Amino acid sequence: MASTCWRLFIRSRFAFYRPSGLRHYSQKVARETASSSPSQDIIYTREHYSLRESLRKIIEKNINPFVDKWEEAGAFPAHTVFKILGKAGFLGINKPIEYGGLGLDFSYNIAVAEELGNIRCGGVPMAIGVQSDMATPALARFGSDELKRQFLAPTIAGDMVACLGISEIGAGSDVANIKTKAVKDGDDYLINGGKMWITNGYQADWMCLLANTDDGPFHRNKSLICLPMKLPGIHVAKKIDKLGMRSSDTAQIFFEDVRVPRKYLIGDEGMGFTYQMLQFQEERMWGVAGMLAPMQNIIQETIEYTRQRKIFGQSVLHNQTVHFRLAELETEIELVRSLLYRCVAQYIQGNDVTKLASMAKLKAGRLVREVTDSCLQFWGGMGFTNEVLISRLYRDMRLMSIGAGADEVMLSIICKYMGTIPGKK
Repeated sequence: MASTCWRLFIRSRFAFYRPSGLRHYSQKVARETASSSPSQDIIYTREHYSLRESLRKIIEKNINPFVDKWEEAGAFPAHTVFKILGKAGFLGINKPIEYGGLGLDFSYNIAVAEELGNIRCGGVPMAIGVQSDMATPALARFGSDELKRQFLAPTIAGDMVACLGISEIGAGSDVANIKTKAVKDGDDYLINGGKMWITNGYQADWMCLLANTDDGPFHRNKSLICLPMKLPGIHVAKKIDKLGMRSSDTAQIFFEDVRVPRKYLIGDEGMGFTYQMLQFQEERMWGVAGMLAPMQNIIQETIEYTRQRKIFGQSVLHNQTVHFRLAELETEIELVRSLLYRCVAQYIQGNDVTKLASMAKLKAGRLVREVTDSCLQFWGGMGFTNEVLISRLYRDMRLMSIGAGADEVMLSIICKYMGTIPGKK
């Protein structure tokens, strides 16, 4: 009931504000509540913190108590968890109200991503992010009304599980090199190919699929298609056994003469590459936000543990090497947070944030590796067991320098914007 009331409140609060008016209103609230909000920030207002508090209650009641069991099982019940989140309004934060969303700006997605970082694993938040911020942005922006009602609305409600079909063997970071084809056949597409490392793939009801729809230049020959996952010819080949993110099911999927109506095309044919690049920007910002809480939680738990752990008659924390290193890492986290917030502020004003988002993704992915590695060292032998959070996040967070574009891809994007790659500006 409380979650439903929050959803109605936030809708009524912002239903009549245009985006520019909402920004002015948010700035006004920020000034008025600077003393009462917990660590008032550039992009957050009292409503952001209220949203996070509501989500925190769901995490503490419906998610964290079961994480260890889900990690051991290698999956979590996505339909059950997503239905809880959907009923509370957390799967359509910036999606249109007419399809069940809250119609807020992207800063609220970032607030939710930060709070999801308090889930005591990486797999569940990642799967939620695929549902809310990776498989659906293009559909919400460019899809037809029919597609939105058939796929977006039930996804926002948590009645359907979505996955994103981009990566393939030989085409992970190199999206342009995908081989999956969707060939026109009357009013249908015939799809052949396969996708790899698909989060939610085992439980998904539909996939936002990127496929080649003609033989033209790579940036104009791809399209995004809403693909129901129960169609004949779709084979979920295997559940991938991963180093980390254990509670998130990840699948390899093959398509053999899969017939799907051409009306399931998202937006215009040939625009899939462009649409996916836009989706990547939100995915990367969302991913950075999701790393902030895990890093801070690990540092705090490390402080508490090393304060109690004794070596040579004094606590490990008492060593200057230890507490200085933790101070350095905490400082780096705040720098990433500032970069992210600047990026989000620019984004909700309609600016191109490709360079900033790539920088934030690059830095956060590398920093989380430093944080988990340094802190695990201070835990000693206990850190090398599966009994503590640090060992889980040490494995889970390694993905952040790979997924949604590897570090090397981020560096290439940044270089292109700097004009340091010959022939590219």
